[in-house]
Amino acid sequence: MSYAAIIFDFDGVVADSEVRANLSLSESLTAAGMPTTYEESLRDYYGHNWQETQRRIEARFGRPLPADFRETHRTRARARFMEGFDAVPGVADFLGALGATPRAIASSSRAEYIDWALGLFGLRHHFGDHIYSADGWDRGKPHPDIYLAAAKGLGVDPAQCLAIEDSPTGARAAIAAGMTVIGFCGAGHIVDRAAHGAMLREVGVHHVALSFDEVAAPIL
Repeated sequence: MSYAAIIFDFDGVVADSEVRANLSLSESLTAAGMPTTYEESLRDYYGHNWQETQRRIEARFGRPLPADFRETHRTRARARFMEGFDAVPGVADFLGALGATPRAIASSSRAEYIDWALGLFGLRHHFGDHIYSADGWDRGKPHPDIYLAAAKGLGVDPAQCLAIEDSPTGARAAIAAGMTVIGFCGAGHIVDRAAHGAMLREVGVHHVALSFDEVAAPIL
């Protein structure tokens, strides 16, 4: 298979971050008087940008978040991430084998965080200026806007792009953008990979990969 570009989600595809992110969020919400378990955080907020996450939290609890919540939560999350944050296994070798293939990141996370994490992993040079963040957008994933923005930035037809996504929310966004989508099940937050793959297939992904070796097999 040949594609004009490959577009990566970030958390759960490049960064093995979802366990730490959702533990931190559940702790921050509980500390703010909104009791939330890790499992509930992963179930209800995984894959969304902050604006949609905040809407969902406030709808669930029927009241607004404290004004300083996001900054307080960032402080907690940074501390947890520094305990041993790393890239998803295999992604560095996969990126290194792509040669001149255009690639971008299309993520719900903050651009500053993505840039910091890529630097930490030694992967920043793989993406150049093509880091696209839906943070601050009213329409994040599962709307296609962030994937369409990434394709436009690369100057390629979305229909000629391969997207790699681990969350059902993100997969819906890439499918809505008209891309071929690999449902990725190789990060640490996915405990039952067969069940997660089945869930992604139900969303409509075109392929499921349990590792980057499986992503690479048909395209490298």
